Amino acid sequence: MRIGDLADAGGVTAKTIRYYEQAGLMPAPPRTSGGYRDYPPEATTRLAFIRDAQHAGLTLAEIRGILALRDGGQAPCVHVTDLIDQHLEEIDRRIAELRTTRTALRTLAHRAAETDPATCAEDGICTIFSTQP
Repeated sequence: MRIGDLADAGGVTAKTIRYYEQAGLMPAPPRTSGGYRDYPPEATTRLAFIRDAQHAGLTLAEIRGILALRDGGQAPCVHVTDLIDQHLEEIDRRIAELRTTRTALRTLAHRAAETDPATCAEDGICTIFSTQP
């Protein structure tokens, strides 16, 4: 199948597929006598995997690693499980940081609501951020 057909089937652009080839995610397909890329049917499965893995938050490097395992004849399930666990840990860490930031911002919002700009001292920048009474 030609690149446009693969792009339509995968919900991506032809430019994306060419990029995936350059990045080592998609193998270079054989060419027709006219020089057009001629993708095998299984290319749609690989493209769908790449898209789904990206939507799950995996990086292209991580996806490349998974594909390399599979291309080498090894089932990548253990590796994928480890990657998922790592991403979940990172998300949990980021959520904790966001909760801390939200608490700090709520404190600042309360302080800002009670601040009278007329009472701001000229020697400071903004009393809302000041930790001094």
